[in-house]
Amino acid sequence: MTALSGNTILLIGESGVGKTHFGAQLLKRLMKGDGSLRMNGAATNLEPFEAALESLNEGKAAGHTATSTYVDSIWPIADADGYSAELIWPDYGGEQIKNIVTFRRVPVAWQERVRDAAVWFLLVRLQQARVGEDIFSRPLADLRGSAVENHEVVVSDQARLIELLQMLMYIADPLAQRPIARPKLGILLTCWDELRIDGAVPEVALKERLPMLWDFVSSNWQTPKVMGLSALGRPLSPSEQDVEYVSRGPEHFGYVVGSDGSTSPDLTLPIQSFLNELRSK
Repeated sequence: MTALSGNTILLIGESGVGKTHFGAQLLKRLMKGDGSLRMNGAATNLEPFEAALESLNEGKAAGHTATSTYVDSIWPIADADGYSAELIWPDYGGEQIKNIVTFRRVPVAWQERVRDAAVWFLLVRLQQARVGEDIFSRPLADLRGSAVENHEVVVSDQARLIELLQMLMYIADPLAQRPIARPKLGILLTCWDELRIDGAVPEVALKERLPMLWDFVSSNWQTPKVMGLSALGRPLSPSEQDVEYVSRGPEHFGYVVGSDGSTSPDLTLPIQSFLNELRSK
């Protein structure tokens, strides 16, 4: 068994991006070992994901996962060749991630994880992202005559995500050379099926929907990777049962969209793609 000592993959996602559903489906794949990766030891703090998996087994969507305290869920994983790493979910509900930007403070427990991680995986749900009207979305000529009084100033979602990344970059290494080689950055565009853009390339979708975020990422990282994810494969109701989900099992649903636009039912592939890169170093 060859371990990648010190190499961890950190999954970062605000509330509402589908992180718990992804975790539940990924957990099922890792435990069965049907995909490119498998669980390589005892994982910690699986309760939220196991509860979500119970809901999926009943053909229903899981409820919102919230937590007011910092609790890691750490999963030791390995590929078919025995190369291993740790997959870390640092905050189930995602509330603390929003609070980092809101209060301009990175909790001490987060700081160590951010510094140690070899890969950051940012989960983004494009369809719920507010872009806002500014010089990045509308020409100056269109904004010149716009009334400004009585307008609430709200930071766009892509500006907030950029600020989050800037804060994490400072915590990781304020003197790091650009473009950044480590930590590597992956962006998972979640709930891909809801976008209704089958056949699209995830990177192109990100450029079109959140152009400022993409410009920031592509100018600050050497090789950022953008992939799509549909953890459930189709929408589920939290109250009405999906009979086919029950009969076939949730492990037969969901897919990822690779950087080239190809689809695969193996939800471990985004993680595996970075594990391959870490192994080659």
